[in-house]
Amino acid sequence: MVKLNVDIAGLKLKNPVLTASGTFGYGEEFGDFIDLNRLGGFIVKGTTLEHREGNPYPRMHETPSGMLNAVGLQNKGVDYFIDNIYPRIKNLDTEIIVNVSGAKIPDYVAVCEKLNALDKIHAIEVNISCPNVKQGGMAFGTTCEGAAEVTRAVRKAFNGTLIVKLSPNVTSIADIARAVEYEGADSVSLINTLMGMAIDVERQKPYLSTITGGLSGPAVRPVAVRMVWQVAKAVKIPVIGLGGIMNGSDALEFIMAGARAVQVGTANFINPAATINIIDEITDYMERHNVSDINELVGII
Repeated sequence: MVKLNVDIAGLKLKNPVLTASGTFGYGEEFGDFIDLNRLGGFIVKGTTLEHREGNPYPRMHETPSGMLNAVGLQNKGVDYFIDNIYPRIKNLDTEIIVNVSGAKIPDYVAVCEKLNALDKIHAIEVNISCPNVKQGGMAFGTTCEGAAEVTRAVRKAFNGTLIVKLSPNVTSIADIARAVEYEGADSVSLINTLMGMAIDVERQKPYLSTITGGLSGPAVRPVAVRMVWQVAKAVKIPVIGLGGIMNGSDALEFIMAGARAVQVGTANFINPAATINIIDEITDYMERHNVSDINELVGII
């Protein structure tokens, strides 16, 4: 038997495998494929104060070893989540983390205040790094000042574990991480998608309606591992790693680079049981290498 449980600033996870926001719906969509209770936790789709339709179609495009997306945080708003989704998922035996986004700082605060009243939501992930919205999103996450301002505001509004999701589209992600740590973030997750673009040369038009979008999948993994390694050395708070994790070996790269937990995203579109496979593969690795506790592998590089 190996010990897989990890602690993210007081958030107790039975194992280090989470799902990435925007790739797993509200969790219940995957209930026919996996036992959700086996997950360390899952992060629900980006939630905003008001209903959002997202961007016009087309807004997804497959690329070599990855995909571009410009969905644009389509969701029905936080009140819909509280009234319709939360009652159906709150009794699952796993951690439910809500990804929070907004066009302006008061929007973030209002969503966090509403979520703070839910007794089964022990953590939120604040999205200051979405590249697919015209207002908010990445605009806050590309400067230390902007990232710090959002973090400072939501820290006052939410009492649970505060995770801040960082953008890779910056000069120094370590500086951004230090800025949100200073303002009270309990953890950082990285990376969100890289800005990308693809052109249909026959039609002589971009594939996405928004022209640019967020690149995810295995193509970004080496960049993500490097950034996790840099941030883990720069901050004292726990780091959650994501970016192109497809199997247990990929997840272990992030853990060895300094991540205490990982998020699985694009892989869910290819194999809805990817997360469970990754948990099993991590367990198998530990047994083969005589590692009794997953925390022994965190940051060994």
